[in-house]
Amino acid sequence: MKSILQFGEGNFLRAFVDTYFDTLNKEGFGPYEVTVVKPIPYGTLDLFHKQNNKYHTILRGQEAHGAVESVQSIDVIKQVIDPFTDTDAFFALASDKNLVLVVSNTTEAGIVYQESDSKEDFVTMSYPAKLTLFLYERYRKGLGGLTILPCELIDNNATALRECVRKYIRKFELGDDFYRYNEENNTFLNTLVDRIVSGYPRDKEVLAHLTELVGEEDRLMTVGEPFGLWAVERGGNVESLLVEGKHNINLVITDDIGYYKKRKVRVLNGAHTGMVPMALWMGKTFVYDSMKDERIFAHLSRMLAEITPYVSEKTEDTEAFARDVLIRFENPYLNHALTAILLNSISKWIARNMPSYLDYYAQNQKLPEALTLGFSYLIALYSRAKMREDGTFYAVTPHGEVPLQDTKEYLLHFADGGTVHDFLTGGIFPDCLISIPGFLPEVEMQVSRILNGEELV
Repeated sequence: MKSILQFGEGNFLRAFVDTYFDTLNKEGFGPYEVTVVKPIPYGTLDLFHKQNNKYHTILRGQEAHGAVESVQSIDVIKQVIDPFTDTDAFFALASDKNLVLVVSNTTEAGIVYQESDSKEDFVTMSYPAKLTLFLYERYRKGLGGLTILPCELIDNNATALRECVRKYIRKFELGDDFYRYNEENNTFLNTLVDRIVSGYPRDKEVLAHLTELVGEEDRLMTVGEPFGLWAVERGGNVESLLVEGKHNINLVITDDIGYYKKRKVRVLNGAHTGMVPMALWMGKTFVYDSMKDERIFAHLSRMLAEITPYVSEKTEDTEAFARDVLIRFENPYLNHALTAILLNSISKWIARNMPSYLDYYAQNQKLPEALTLGFSYLIALYSRAKMREDGTFYAVTPHGEVPLQDTKEYLLHFADGGTVHDFLTGGIFPDCLISIPGFLPEVEMQVSRILNGEELV
């Protein structure tokens, strides 16, 4: 038996991590069992108790061979614990000799060190602080270390978590011996997770259809896309704890976790960021709607062709991932709203698209046409920014208003009548693109044409 401690009970972990381990059990690789611990004091575990910790994962969407809609009954969860009402039960888990793994998804803000944390105040302390005390309890019991796999979507998530634990060991004065034990016995491995999970269906017709598909009422059912990737950094004895290959999700143990992170950020996230402003300007609402528009699909395809060659020397893998991205974007079941993706788009473009832009130019000594056009639509959208009395921002497009949320300095520049030229050259935006010959006049020209009603594709 391999026991897993899971911090988090949300849709993603249930459609991703729990479904993976449940699949391993059904395929004969187990037995695995999961204990779920609620990471925050809010919310309830009542539905788990009512359903004996059982639920269904439903994967809906597109794969290379066509549409799929598959149901899996999940029974890998052994128990759920609310540590805020039963702290003793939480720390008792540290005595489990079968415990080998800790997984978590406490949101990107969950892996944080809080100087104000006190080991006497369990409720308010951060997740890393709780983990530190749990590992200390295991050390006190004389048991071996654990492999810790955070699923939070931050760079080097395990490295950040380990550093927090180190700080809490010192802050809580848990001793040099425990510090050495943690360094020598607990293995923190960086991961990258990738599956779009929409969760419990809210549409009444969809819910009725899926309930019929499941065959019973399930208040914990969770819906996701067929694609799933879990890339895990190689280290410790992880290869004896996990099973590589396609087991509902595709699990990869790798020495190069950075490739998978870079690939996802540049290809999938970069495609979203480079496509969404154009799609909103053309009146689209969802990613699926956009993919059915020949103009937007062609733009996205050209942009991916400018991105993929410069991600890694693993060109074939990257191109295969890009093809999967197009299939995933065509999923009619996800209803992925463009306005949700638009959040912080200039900040996202700097992180996701600008490195691809610079790599393309360095290799070809010319502007990447599709990346440039995507950026111009983004700037055109922000150029129409206005601020309401309540301090929120929106943009006026030919098809209506679009909410804007980003760094306030960016939004205020355009809401106050600032120009594209001043935004790109006045120290607000990174200046590394300005030195590229032709970049500034091309963007200014394209933005002007877009704002004057021309359709650029």
